[in-house]
Amino acid sequence: MIDEVPWLVEQDQEFEDALQTVWDRHLSSKPVLLLLVGSDTSVMEALQSYGRPFFGRAAKMTVHPLNPADVQAMTQLDAAGAVDAQLITGGFPEIVQSWRPGMGRSDFLQASVSNPLSPLLVAGELSLLGEFPEASHSRAVLEAVGSGERTFSAIAAQAGGANALPSGTLSPLLATLQAKRVLAADLPLSAKPDTKNKRYRIADPYLRFWLAFLERAIPLIERGRGDLAMERIERSWTTWRGRAVEPLIRESLLRLMPNDDWPETEAIGGWWNRQNNPEIDLVGADREPVARQVHFVGSVKWLETQPFGRHEYDALVRDLLAVPGAAPDTPLVAVSRCGVASGLPLSAHWGPEDLVRAWQPR
Repeated sequence: MIDEVPWLVEQDQEFEDALQTVWDRHLSSKPVLLLLVGSDTSVMEALQSYGRPFFGRAAKMTVHPLNPADVQAMTQLDAAGAVDAQLITGGFPEIVQSWRPGMGRSDFLQASVSNPLSPLLVAGELSLLGEFPEASHSRAVLEAVGSGERTFSAIAAQAGGANALPSGTLSPLLATLQAKRVLAADLPLSAKPDTKNKRYRIADPYLRFWLAFLERAIPLIERGRGDLAMERIERSWTTWRGRAVEPLIRESLLRLMPNDDWPETEAIGGWWNRQNNPEIDLVGADREPVARQVHFVGSVKWLETQPFGRHEYDALVRDLLAVPGAAPDTPLVAVSRCGVASGLPLSAHWGPEDLVRAWQPR
């Protein structure tokens, strides 16, 4: 097993040729299983591309993080608690293992911020330091997106400090970070093309949480003031979670599709305009990024005690026709952490149990 292969490739230009020679001449005819391991997906995929020395000599296997059903099984939480745990840990096995079965979110966070060596704190720092030194533009861009900036101009202003990063600097940085699967870029999903309103987010839920709450809290935690770090998390948790849970909801619902109600739904996204007014949480369609047909439009309400109610429904009805491809009779749906008020004419609604069920083996 050879770990940190992307680093080897960058440090030694002859590594790939040497690996090919050793494999072809010595190892391929022997009972040897050679594992090449690396977290930089773009580099690992490039190793097998046409024209590279190791092309055609390996099979690719992507090791995904634990999914919400796995996290629920390990933490023994209810579905809503398992979704919270997924957003905090990202399914990172080492961090999930440190979550004692049955421990609530607040207790887990309290224990983690009380220990400067806790996996929740250390894993993010180590993973970023290896690829993105603190003084680099890439790190500044990640921190800007992690702090909540989503548009190109806002990221440029935040990452540039006194002066916004020039487009010629930021554009290739964003492209590289997307290639490395660190950043994700979302486009509005509708029947009308729209490439100008791209929104960026941290792709990994754990890293998103770490950048939002833990990176700046490290000095506090190291001097024994984890209580202040915890206060900051609790103060912003509900707002942060409301945004962070949306990609997980869309991915989970897509795993439930197509179904009997929407047999042709192959894409689930959101829709927004330049002003984010309105901003639609859920759009189901037959394809992306430009749909032939919009199948449903929906809203997410992910609060502890407030169900999806008449106010949210009326707002959804009001904003429905802003989505290109939607019609007055387009079905309306909702996703809520604690249920839906009775009497609302929704075509479907889902809760935490449905999201976790989407990841269970069938």
